[in-house]
Amino acid sequence: MIGKYIKRYKWSYLLGIITLFAVDLLGLLIPEYTGKITDGLKDKTMDFQGVLYMIGLILAVGGLMALGRFLWRIFIFGGARKIEYALRNDMFEHLTTLSTRYFNENKTGDFMAHFTSDLSAIRMALGPAVVTTFDAIIMTIMVVVKMVFYVDLRLTLLACIPMTFIMIGGIYFGSKVEKRFTKKQEAFSNMTDEVQESISGVRVVKAFVQEEKEIVSFSKTNLKNKKANLQVVKLQATVLPLLDLLIGLSSVITLLFGGKLVLDGVITAGKFVAFISYIGMLVWPMIAAGESINLLSQGFASIKRVRTIFMEQPEIVDGPECDNKVTKLLGEIALNHLTFSYKEGNTPVLQDISVKIPKGNTLAILGRTGSGKTTIANLLLRLYDVEDGMITFDRNSIRKIPLHVLREQIAYVPQDNFLFSDTIQTNIAFGVRKLRDIEEEEEKMKLFPSKKERMEAHLESDFMKTESKADGIYQDLDMVQEAAKTACIHDNIMDFPKQYSTMVGERGVTVSGGQKQRSSIARALMKDAPILILDDALSAVDTNTEEQILRNLKENRKDKTTIIIAHRISTIQNADNILVLEEGRVAEYGNHENLLAEQGIYAKLYEKQQLEKQLERE
Repeated sequence: MIGKYIKRYKWSYLLGIITLFAVDLLGLLIPEYTGKITDGLKDKTMDFQGVLYMIGLILAVGGLMALGRFLWRIFIFGGARKIEYALRNDMFEHLTTLSTRYFNENKTGDFMAHFTSDLSAIRMALGPAVVTTFDAIIMTIMVVVKMVFYVDLRLTLLACIPMTFIMIGGIYFGSKVEKRFTKKQEAFSNMTDEVQESISGVRVVKAFVQEEKEIVSFSKTNLKNKKANLQVVKLQATVLPLLDLLIGLSSVITLLFGGKLVLDGVITAGKFVAFISYIGMLVWPMIAAGESINLLSQGFASIKRVRTIFMEQPEIVDGPECDNKVTKLLGEIALNHLTFSYKEGNTPVLQDISVKIPKGNTLAILGRTGSGKTTIANLLLRLYDVEDGMITFDRNSIRKIPLHVLREQIAYVPQDNFLFSDTIQTNIAFGVRKLRDIEEEEEKMKLFPSKKERMEAHLESDFMKTESKADGIYQDLDMVQEAAKTACIHDNIMDFPKQYSTMVGERGVTVSGGQKQRSSIARALMKDAPILILDDALSAVDTNTEEQILRNLKENRKDKTTIIIAHRISTIQNADNILVLEEGRVAEYGNHENLLAEQGIYAKLYEKQQLEKQLERE
């Protein structure tokens, strides 16, 4: 998975590695020059001019090393940042393709952990870990070779004995840290998820006076997160001091045996000074070895976690039966013996439902909670798949219609009316693009065949223009106001201090339930789609406002198909046909008058609601 990203930025990494190699190679010259100065002064073979010349060489080497270190950071760390950016974009794009079922089975906290700490760990594995691994291997080899050929083989072998223990310990350390880091990331995911849920449900928590319970629950989760982090820290705290001990042991061996070689005349004092410098140069590669194993182990653990997302494939896709010639829906819908269950082997949520909705008609769906009303809406949007032919639009099987065409041609107001943390104007206009933007997109598709190229072109042209979700959508205030008036929300908006520029809170929490519903209806009406689905979209408005909205819809939706899911008879009684569901089956079907005459479920519900109205008036 990561290979393709590294390949994409291979030249950046290659230049970085070459520069890093040059810096390490230059670093080997400084101890040698220092040794030559020492021997020259000791043997009186070097005058002051010679010393200045050697110091000049050392300064020149130091300057080149500084430049090289700047460049390899740009190349390698920059490449890692680019991979993190590309990976985050691709992961988000991949998530948008996944089916509803996947999001039902996974927590938001997990996704947040993937997008933050996991991608950060991968970046560290592809940036700093590359440098530490290179230094731990290549620099060690170069320094050891220099020590052998420039100083003494025996001294080098003795000094490197402790280093072998570092290598063995590093392998053991790496296997342990990967397991502990995986547990640490899982603990972080659980903590993030609990914070997200608690903050989103803070009004429920306060209403039921459960603050203390939530604090205790979070403390337990936070404690687990702390313990998981400490397990990683304890391992690091054990290994790093041992690393220092082994490096110190190597220095002691150098001083003892190297000093004896100098006294015996086997090596010069200058070479001994150079050897001590080389031992000092080995300290970083040895530390880098442990750091490299740590970073790579954490990175591999995160790669495995991220890979699970990319391995997920969408269940709902355009199959071989899809016909790209279908570019528009007229509005005729048919359910043909529709049977569906969310999981294979479970009792069907819908059983043998057959209904035809002519173009321009309004179908109302009524039923008790859990009777399958919302499931029908989900299936019409193809959030879940059914057998071929069970749902047709304009006599075409739903699987024959391209997904983007199907969903562009249906305006939908869900039960849980969601508003973005943005202005009211932007929320209402969210689903409609400007004609100019559509034309620009078509032009970009011709110029840039791949989605990636189009995305990069879009970012270059629109970068920093706006941070609002309004970017690229219809922002004609007159049209937004017209939709708001139809949804009977305009007057409420005009009462706000900033009117249509009013910012709504996260998920629209700063507006009332009725205002949120009517804003969602206005957003759906802005699409002016041939098919409109209202899923219990008027439950939070009063009856007078409901009547006004329904009158506006009747006028606004002439010759367009509308499906209204509701619990109140007053919402649906003027529909062309009413489908009454009972435990996922068709219990009754017909218009208001016919169903009343049948004296069945619908008639009893109507009588009950009429009685409730009379009691309210009294």
